Formats: sequence, C-alpha cells, structure tokens
Amino acid sequence: MLLVDDHDLVRRGVEQALMAEMDLEVVGEAADGEIAVSLSESLRPDVVVMDIHMPRCDGIDATALIRRSLPGIRVLMLSESETDDDLFAALRAGASGFVLKSTDMGQLGAMVRSVAEGGAVFTPSVAAKLVARLNEQPRPVGAIERLTVRERDVARLLARGVGNREIAVELFISENTVKNHVRAILEKLRVRTRTEAALLVTREDGARAD
Repeated sequence: MLLVDDHDLVRRGVEQALMAEMDLEVVGEAADGEIAVSLSESLRPDVVVMDIHMPRCDGIDATALIRRSLPGIRVLMLSESETDDDLFAALRAGASGFVLKSTDMGQLGAMVRSVAEGGAVFTPSVAAKLVARLNEQPRPVGAIERLTVRERDVARLLARGVGNREIAVELFISENTVKNHVRAILEKLRVRTRTEAALLVTREDGARAD
C-alpha cells in the first residue's frame, strides 16, 4: 500500500500499525497528493491510505485522479476532518472508505484489508452521517425486492463491509460471480457505488426490523 500524509509522524505511526500485519506491505510514502498520484502510477499499490488536507494537491483531488486513471487502486481516506463537505467530496472522488485518525490504529490493518478486497469501511460516526444523508433522499419503497435471492445475500454482506473475496468464500461462488452480482445490484438499486448500496440495504433491513 501507499501512505500519503504531509506529517512525517503520522506516516510513521500508520506504517508501524500496518507493518504489524504479516500480509500487508507498505511500498511507498508521499507527503502530498501530487507525489501520491505519481507514485500510484509507478508502484501500482492495491490501496492508498490518503490524508485530505495537504499542500499542492489535496487528498480529494489526488483520489479523483488516481481513481480515474487507475480504477483498480482503492483509496482509504484517513483524516482528522469529520466535516460533511470532506466526507462527501471524498466519496464523490471515489474513496472506498473514510476513517478518522482518532480510530484505534490496531483496527487499521483489517480496514485496509477490507478495502483491498472490495469492501467499504467507515468510522461509526462517519457511517452515521452517511445513513442520515441517505435517509434524506427519497427512495422507492422496497427497492431491495428488485434483487434476486442471491443478489440479496451479496447485498447484505456488502452492508457488513465484507470484501469480494470473503463474499465468494461465504457464498461458495467465484469472485467474478460476486463482481457480476455487485454490478447487477448497483443497477437495480439505482445507485452508483457499493457504499450507497450497502447503506440502502441497511436502511431497508432496519425498517423491516422496526
């Protein structure tokens, strides 16, 4: 993975937390978004752990550039900011998750792994903002009913933040089949991202429980 933050001490702390995971490797570091884009093109990391507020090119613009030219690279935002503007700008840019720097660094490895496998991860307070925003938007009642039984199984695992590989193992299907199901889910639910699909499924399941 690639670490991007303009504070050296933050990069050192994140690197230390991630290097404790035997299956994770830090392949590069950058102090601003411009360098992050260049290193992403040359190193092709699976995941970029990206700060937002940095000099020259911020994390939002860098994420958009990386995702546009290298869509196979996932971006996990790691920021002190909890503002709605930064959160939704990051998601529009293509980030797969948004985690606050106050998060227990012992959990970061699992979060990076989930993002690398196609999942979406959020600090609980951030997830609450997303749910609140989604609840403000009108959606057809029973949208999940458009899905097949298997697609509902996949959608509910998406809602738990499970990545493609883990979904494939749990449902005894191939990763390619999972990807096909995810594409169908996004189309049928009329959303653009896995995150929106996951939140919509969570909202509808919660409504049924009530």
